Amino acid sequence: MSGRGAAAEVRAFDLDESGWPLGPTRSGPRPVPAARLDAYFAERLTPPPWATDIVVYVHGWQTSRDSALDAVGDLLGLVREQFEERREIYPRLDGAGRPFVPWPVLVRWPSRSLPSLGGYRRIRDRAHAMSTDGHAARVVGQLLGYLDGHRADPAAAPVLANRGGQYLHLVGHSFGCRFLCEAVQWAARRRDAGTLGWSTPEPPGRPFTVDSMLLLQMAGPRDAFASTFTALAEAPLRGPVVATYSQHDRATGFWHLRAEKRAGIGYAGIGTAPAPVSAIRMRPVEEPYPHDVLDHRFVSVDASEVFVRGNGPAGAHSDHLRPESAHLLLSLADHSR
Repeated sequence: MSGRGAAAEVRAFDLDESGWPLGPTRSGPRPVPAARLDAYFAERLTPPPWATDIVVYVHGWQTSRDSALDAVGDLLGLVREQFEERREIYPRLDGAGRPFVPWPVLVRWPSRSLPSLGGYRRIRDRAHAMSTDGHAARVVGQLLGYLDGHRADPAAAPVLANRGGQYLHLVGHSFGCRFLCEAVQWAARRRDAGTLGWSTPEPPGRPFTVDSMLLLQMAGPRDAFASTFTALAEAPLRGPVVATYSQHDRATGFWHLRAEKRAGIGYAGIGTAPAPVSAIRMRPVEEPYPHDVLDHRFVSVDASEVFVRGNGPAGAHSDHLRPESAHLLLSLADHSR
């Protein structure tokens, strides 16, 4: 399916500059009243019973509402094509008599600015403020908690091969990765939940449990997991935190270096972290990722040979919508079973 065709199936969830949800009205998007927040989640975010996996996508810098919709549609279109053409690589997704059918949820936020150093800093500061001073971390965390609470429990069936539950995967791009990290870190300090396949023990009493987290070209310093997102080591994550990087990414290389005096994860990969970091290369679409390659708390994926396209100030920062990215996401979903 084409990206624009897939985009029609996406459930969009919009935030304002304070990180509060926006709901549609006749006069345009307006903040959802606090008293209606649970009802708004129920109206828009109850996972359909036909979905096997839920994919929450948060876009990055310089992305319009329509472009964000197209991006997640393109990614899921690539996922479908990769799965249909190479099912044998993902035996757990193709087994148990239930075909792999993802349901995408898109989180949109105001990310537009001038393509300049000042514009980069402005959006960096906005993304940070929306989560720390605003509502984004709590709201996205509650969104994930709602999805977790209303999805079919993967652990419910007694036979592993016949599990009929729905798995929850997070995908971020650029500054969108920060939103996801803030939301998951918020949840690491909360209590109440459950879910399952990776070697990391399931955290007790969390508001939700995430099966994998894929951070594409993250706009954050290399030591972010050791200095800012330290609680991710104890967060409600069953699967790994996987971050891609490419030395053709000027946004997290050139711009990030000037804005924060150090290269970003999207340019140089994960540096220090609370747990050992596994460093691997991004694999071609026909080459499987064995379970032990991805089964680590932090995985840094060198995509310098894949994410190469892009001219202008951001370079290859937005070259993440590639078949190889779909292959990586499918591999994480497969190993979550």
